[in-house]
Amino acid sequence: MIPSIETEEEVMFFDTDLGGVVHNIAYLRFIETARTRLAGQGLDMALKDMAASQLFPVVTRTEIDYRRPATLGDHLRISGQLERFNRSRFWCAFEIRLRDDEDRLLITCRQALALVQMPAGKPVPLPKEWQTRYPEAYRPKTKAVD
Repeated sequence: MIPSIETEEEVMFFDTDLGGVVHNIAYLRFIETARTRLAGQGLDMALKDMAASQLFPVVTRTEIDYRRPATLGDHLRISGQLERFNRSRFWCAFEIRLRDDEDRLLITCRQALALVQMPAGKPVPLPKEWQTRYPEAYRPKTKAVD
């Protein structure tokens, strides 16, 4: 089963501009929270374990589409899941919707990540057991650029 997560956030004043519309960067903070929880709960990458091992998932690319704005006081539902992976990178997909109106899609986002061993900053292969744990998401690297 592909790991997934759902989190909720309330839009606070500091997330918005003077018109009460959410800043584009605030959406990335919501996604960061969901991705961190997905890593800990679904991918066996808890924060304390990462701190001890110094092995971190590092974002290498973010694609985000802003479809509709959220506003001050909105309650948001952020869903995320492991989308696919190969030997060295994995992709997570996210959606942000209004909690009380699931048909109102606000944001779609995809992020590519790599595992990096610190302090050397050296990329390392993803765990081999992912191929047997999440076979439906495994996509061996092809000649095309992922």
